[in-house]
Amino acid sequence: MPTTRTLSTRITDLSRLLIAGAAALALPLAGCSQGDKASDLTAPRNHLLTEDRGATGGDDQLGGGVNAYLWRGALDTLSFMPISSADAVGGFILTDWYAPPGAHGERFKITAYVLDKRLRSDALRVSVFRQIFQDGAWTDTPAAANTASDITSKILARARQLRAANGGHDD
Repeated sequence: MPTTRTLSTRITDLSRLLIAGAAALALPLAGCSQGDKASDLTAPRNHLLTEDRGATGGDDQLGGGVNAYLWRGALDTLSFMPISSADAVGGFILTDWYAPPGAHGERFKITAYVLDKRLRSDALRVSVFRQIFQDGAWTDTPAAANTASDITSKILARARQLRAANGGHDD
């Protein structure tokens, strides 16, 4: 059994070895430092963390972004249909085919495009596609003339409601 002095000497030697090893590891890392930039390690690097895009969709340099009220209004208005694809940055919503419960042999598909960052009626384009089941196949047929304009009006009304709920602010 080792004596207390021998054990104490071994612990001291081990401590010296650990300190020397830590110093040897820290020395190469010190060369990676760039002056007083140590505080940069904790600073957020993503500018989107502090950016508030607001209702206007932001001011991207590439001209992207859409009006958030129109976008949300379109999603809310078309929510009764299955959404096939949607892109908030590009500003389009594409639904899948939808057959209303009361209409047999008839189905609809809608595309909605939000074209601007401003809440305006000309910043929205809606297209309605209609098919009827005839002779064992789906056939393209024009939708009623007022269908697209009715849906556009409902989207605009919903967008205005959302804006009013936000205190009438566009940001």
